[in-house]
Amino acid sequence: MIFLLLGVLALVIGGCVCVVWAERGGPPWVRGVAFVTRTAGELLSSAQKSRRRRSSGGSSSDD
Repeated sequence: MIFLLLGVLALVIGGCVCVVWAERGGPPWVRGVAFVTRTAGELLSSAQKSRRRRSSGGSSSDD
């Protein structure tokens, strides 16, 4: 279990490094990893927002 968590942490840190590197004009494979990292982050964020709306009954006014 601890190895799985360390692996996920390594992927997250590596993705963040690639996002920063891509912003500075990295090679094409870095831009691809950065794209995947940003897309995954946005999907997770939107899923968390929709879950929050469902749990509050859909009447949340903090958006």
